[in-house]
Order: sequence, then structure tokens, then C-alpha cells
Amino acid sequence: MNSLRNLWSAGFIGSLLVALPACAQQAANPPLPQISQLLHEVQDHQKTLEKVRENYTYSSMQTMQDMDARGQVTKTETREFEIFFVNGREIRRLVKKDGKPLDDHEQQKETERVTKAVEEAQKPHPEQSKTSQEPNISRILEIVEVRNPRRETYRGRPAIVFDFVGRKDASTHGLNEEVYKKLQGTAWVDEQDREVVHIDVTFDDNFHVGGGLLANVEKGSNFHFDQAPVNNEVWLQTGAEGTVQARVLLVKGIHQHFAEHDSDYKRFKVETQQGKDAKALVEAK
Repeated sequence: MNSLRNLWSAGFIGSLLVALPACAQQAANPPLPQISQLLHEVQDHQKTLEKVRENYTYSSMQTMQDMDARGQVTKTETREFEIFFVNGREIRRLVKKDGKPLDDHEQQKETERVTKAVEEAQKPHPEQSKTSQEPNISRILEIVEVRNPRRETYRGRPAIVFDFVGRKDASTHGLNEEVYKKLQGTAWVDEQDREVVHIDVTFDDNFHVGGGLLANVEKGSNFHFDQAPVNNEVWLQTGAEGTVQARVLLVKGIHQHFAEHDSDYKRFKVETQQGKDAKALVEAK
């Protein structure tokens, strides 16, 4: 009897010892959330982000490099902008070129251009599509098919990662969204906040504008976007990077690399004074 008891105890303890690491592993790696529900939450948060960003002005440092057929840089330009939004329209005020502030004449021309852009954005446009004219992550996520979901650690935080590819049968509005059908990539979603942290996008096919007569964006062109919590208030875009290969008007070949760093977010309101000057005024906290 004691022998049976000892064998049973040994077997039970052995099974327990085998099961404990598995239980610990399961606790350390909980099941992935339901991807359809995750995607719905991420899209809602991204749409909110795209609305909330209209309450902010920020600085954007942008570098554009022209490259030759061998990938060697032939020209580099930098531009620094003040960016804000009016009724969903992105307004950019150029403040520096290649590290140098604009001279008086350039400032005057830029002020006139920005004022006109703000006035145009403030007008009602009933014929305009309800979707943003700027590329946005929320619409990309609506138009793609998700594949291979998994969990990784990204920037020290748990993230749900998935690959995606544009659905050819997706309903789109306008040329901007038609581009999304040609995309494939990978997205990293902060698991706790349900916010997109990073997204890689690549054209998996050539994209023709005007049947290829106006422009042809070549397969392999790619983009990368980053988002992060800003001022402990809200998630916003912090940078972007990419390489574009295209041919314009069947003649001019373009091979460019761009990088953008966004910072110094501040709450603001837009004022247009006597039709002569549009300003993004920072609100006091």
C-alpha cells in the first residue's frame, strides 16, 4: 500500500512539476486578444487621434535626399515647418530652409500663402469626401487584411504585431485611398493603450496615376511612421521615413529618401486677422 502511495505521489508530483513551467509560461504569455476586436479599438483610437491633433501645432524637421541609380545621395535639402490643422486640412508654414530662417521677402510670401490656405480650409466644402485628403493610418487599417498576429516587446512595452496586405475589393474614396490597395506591411500596436506605435508600409505593385501618363510610383517604394505619447496627454505622430521611386510624365525618374521628425507639440487656436495674416496661437495651460 505504501509503495502504491509512494508511486502515486511521485507520479502526481512529477506531473505537477511538468505542468508548473507550462502554467508559468501561459501566465507570462497570455493568449492574444481577438484580432477583429483589437483592430476595431485601434481604428477608433486612431480616428480620435486624427481629430485631436487639430488642437495642436508642432514643429516638423524634414530632410529630402535625391539619389542616383546606384543609391548614392546627389542632393540634400532640409525644411523646418510649423504645422497645424484646420477642418481636417494640414497647414504648413515654412520657417527654415537648410537651417537658415526665411528672409523678409520669403516670410511675406509664406504668410500670404498660409493665410490663403487657412481661409480656404475654413470654407464649407460639401463636395469634399468625408475621408481625409491626407494619408491616415485609420483608413489604411480599414482597407487591409490582417495576417500572422503575434506578440513582441517594442520600446520596452508589450505590443501586438501583425502583417497586412491591401484588399483589392475594398471600397475606397478617391485616388488617395486607392493607393492603399497596393500596400503591404507590418504594424506594431501598444497592447495596453491600443495605439499604433510603428507601422511599415511597402508598395507591393506599381501604382499608376492617370493611367501612368502623369506618374508611376514603382513597386518597392516604402514608408515608416512612428507614434508615441506626447506631453503625457495623447498619442501623436513623432516621425516618418521612406524611400520613393517614381517616374513623372513618362520622362523624369525620381528616386528620393525622406525623413521627418515631429516635436514641440503645443495646443493652439487659429486666428485670421483682417485677411492678411494667419497665425497658430499657442494657448496658455
